[in-house]
Amino acid sequence: MDSLTHIALGACMGEAFAGKTLGKKAMLWGALAQSIPDIDFVSSFWLDTTSALLAHRGFTHSLLFCALITPLFAWAAERLHRPHDIRLKKWLLFFGGVIFIHIFIDAFNNYGVGWFEPFNHRRISFNAIYVADPFFSIWPAIACGALIGIRKSNNRRKKWWQAGLGLSALYLVYCLFNKSIINRNVEDILQRQHIHYTQYFTTPAPLQNWLWFVVAGDSKGYYVGYRSVFDSKKEMSLQYFSRNDSLLQPYSRQENLQQLIRFSQQFYTVEKRNDTLLFNDLRFGQVIGWQNPKEKFAFHYFLQYPAENKLVVQRGRFQGWTSQTIEALIKRIKGN
Repeated sequence: MDSLTHIALGACMGEAFAGKTLGKKAMLWGALAQSIPDIDFVSSFWLDTTSALLAHRGFTHSLLFCALITPLFAWAAERLHRPHDIRLKKWLLFFGGVIFIHIFIDAFNNYGVGWFEPFNHRRISFNAIYVADPFFSIWPAIACGALIGIRKSNNRRKKWWQAGLGLSALYLVYCLFNKSIINRNVEDILQRQHIHYTQYFTTPAPLQNWLWFVVAGDSKGYYVGYRSVFDSKKEMSLQYFSRNDSLLQPYSRQENLQQLIRFSQQFYTVEKRNDTLLFNDLRFGQVIGWQNPKEKFAFHYFLQYPAENKLVVQRGRFQGWTSQTIEALIKRIKGN
């Protein structure tokens, strides 16, 4: 999830843990602990783009990191707030839980999380919620704002943190329910339309959880399309993109290419645009694909010009968005 959402969630968790004892300082501890895995952003200051892609949500989002950093937080909080009646064991459970929830929630996005780093480089990704979904983030954000403004002695504080955490948790469950519906429908439709595939995935289109981006294919190429939870037709309009692996031969020994392939989890295509060769990671969807099925992919890396790839994950994500684009998105969400 985005950083502001993690801060709001952590603040609500801190209030739930020790708001009555520590006051608003508990919110600060929760926000800090919920944010600490994202300290990996500093790696971008010295790593090249492809190395930074793998470093982000890598070791600092691992179970080992959680186990190592939790005692440091617990020890620091226990000493700074003496005298108090909170046992070290409770501090450990609190910080361990808050940090784990960060790496757990991030696994629901399409970026992937290195839970088992450094022993195993596999990325865990459930593809169930968009990385910045306002319908998930709004509840802890409102609750956090209310908790900041309400006095420590006010009995309503408990209701606010319960609402902030409870409603966001319910929405996450709702997202999983939507994904199960989409996956069943997509598998049935791919079979009906005689689409051969060896792997596929579904992931939410931007900023909501009702319209889903679908990719299915094999080593030769991928079919790409969109499916709404409100669609009634037992068919999908799919656009085919050839993988074009042969175009990679001149770059096959380059480390940045090998890192891109590893990062993409094999969901990639290669295309030549004008005089530039692009590596597309399909997991991040198209810019406005619901409006133009041949639209470019949000993640595209210039293989011939590595220095030009400062931002690749959401490159041009909202480029070309207009009122018509938003209307088209809403219309497509409503189904067909």
